[in-house]
Amino acid sequence: MRSRHLKFTLSFFICLTLIFVSGNAQDSPDEKSIEVALRMIGHQVLLSSKDSTSRVLPIIEEDGRYSIQFESEFEFEPTRLVSIIDSIASETDLASSYIVEVEQCETGAVVYSFKMDDLEQSDIIPCIGRMQPKACYTLVFTLLAGNKVESSVLPVMAENGAMGYGMLAVLFAMLCGLLLFLWNRRKTTRNDPNLIPLGEYHFDKRNTKLLINQQKIELTSKEADLLLLLYTMVNKTVEREVILNKVWGDQGDYVGRTLDVFISKLRKKLEADSNVKIANIRGVGYKLIMDV
Repeated sequence: MRSRHLKFTLSFFICLTLIFVSGNAQDSPDEKSIEVALRMIGHQVLLSSKDSTSRVLPIIEEDGRYSIQFESEFEFEPTRLVSIIDSIASETDLASSYIVEVEQCETGAVVYSFKMDDLEQSDIIPCIGRMQPKACYTLVFTLLAGNKVESSVLPVMAENGAMGYGMLAVLFAMLCGLLLFLWNRRKTTRNDPNLIPLGEYHFDKRNTKLLINQQKIELTSKEADLLLLLYTMVNKTVEREVILNKVWGDQGDYVGRTLDVFISKLRKKLEADSNVKIANIRGVGYKLIMDV
């Protein structure tokens, strides 16, 4: 059980750390989300040009620049173009800082461009009100570094880089401390000759106790002697006569029925781990069954 707790704790801290790191390191949405948002922009641009049938071609990414290509020519008005892109970028959390360039398909010449920055948005739109002629255009979308990342799990960390890395250091230190504590505890347990591992239990033969999940289960001296005898012959049948002789000796008052009662009590105290069983070998004796 201690090993299982260790694995669970490790998994928890690793997941927490990964969530934190991803929340701080990710400056933009994933590729699929970017593609979906850019295709939405492309469709809206075509609709604004009264074209509801032409296709938006596959998005091409190169060196962080995303090209939105179109099947047909279209015209655009700068104010409307900026409004469409800004609206979709905000609704889809695509980006808050970006550059858009409109290139001619044949020459690659930039016929129009603008920059959107969440820190310094301007009401001045270049070429406002001037309709750009119908032609083959490609919209090139470039995400800028420093886009604000919203993190529903760790919002404060995502918004404050210094605090985020400080918290990461704290988490790492906590993880190291926990690992050291559990390692020392396991080492101490492993080196104590009086502690016998029984599946998820530890049998403290000196203090006649069973230890599991920070709990202590008291054993009588006879229960402890009986358990120790069965353990020394683990996965082997111990005859009833041998058990009676070694545990009760010459105490004639103890008969077979008494042994059955003690076995029943031990089974109850070991029931928290289904992998540790005391089997009744009919007509012969008992066997402690467990992985060794």
